[in-house]
Amino acid sequence: MNRLKVFAAALLLSASTLAQATPDLSEVTLVLGDQARNLRSLVEASGVLKDAPYHYRWANFQGAAPLFEAQRAGAVDTSYAGDLPVLMAASGGVPLKIIATNVGDAGANGLIVPADSPVRSVKELAGKEVVISSARGSISQHLLYEALGEAKVPRDSVSVRFVLPTDASAAFNAGQIGAWATFDPYLGIAEQHGARLLRDGTGLTTALSFVTATRQSLDDPGKRAAIADFVQRLAKARAWALTHKAAYNQVYAQLTRLPPADAERITARISHGIRAVTPEDIAKVQKVSDLFSELKILPNRVDVAAITDRSLFPE
Repeated sequence: MNRLKVFAAALLLSASTLAQATPDLSEVTLVLGDQARNLRSLVEASGVLKDAPYHYRWANFQGAAPLFEAQRAGAVDTSYAGDLPVLMAASGGVPLKIIATNVGDAGANGLIVPADSPVRSVKELAGKEVVISSARGSISQHLLYEALGEAKVPRDSVSVRFVLPTDASAAFNAGQIGAWATFDPYLGIAEQHGARLLRDGTGLTTALSFVTATRQSLDDPGKRAAIADFVQRLAKARAWALTHKAAYNQVYAQLTRLPPADAERITARISHGIRAVTPEDIAKVQKVSDLFSELKILPNRVDVAAITDRSLFPE
């Protein structure tokens, strides 16, 4: 009898321990940081979060710089941005961890001029000003520097100015910007209105972007479990979008208020899939980190492996 009591007590203790180890996700709310409604359109089109066991809401930003300021303040739990903005944020003290890789399209980042510009090549940018979106340490700055290097144009021969993409878009359309390094959807919109592409990121940049989460959120068992679930669903959503292009484009166009024909150019090159972070990803981005540390653009050197948590989305 005593043995039965002991066995029963052990079962109760085991059940109690299991209950404590499994967070109640119905009590969790995630704030999902987004840029230009990229992820929100994907999630809503695919419906992958309809049965999520946690609550969530979106926080939309026009570029990576304001998004990471929100992450620094703890106003968002997750973010999504290109490799250099992630490095810039981490170097500046934003407490983040890389948790998944988005394999982007190098054509989604471009260096453009107005249709009537006399500038026909990157080499002709010497002595001119180039506007970069969105801020110092952006993927567009990386593209510009790599393009100048390819064309053997000294970086210091080009004047740069940083302007957030919505403001830059209005100025570019008004003829106030002679050359602009930017990214989709702003790049695609400008091209639809006649902008001429000098160079995109093909062969120059990694075209990798990342889903990140704040360390504070990952230290919370409930949020950590919800974030792990979210990133898996996000990967499924991206896979869905690649095989349901028309349906995805329709939702993206509605959310961004773009004509479907204009949106199609953007959604066609928005991503090749979300997956686990690989050692190869880390090595590629470490090279970017080292380069921009040498250029004194990153305030502090970043060890990419140290800011990566591969346990939430294992290979």
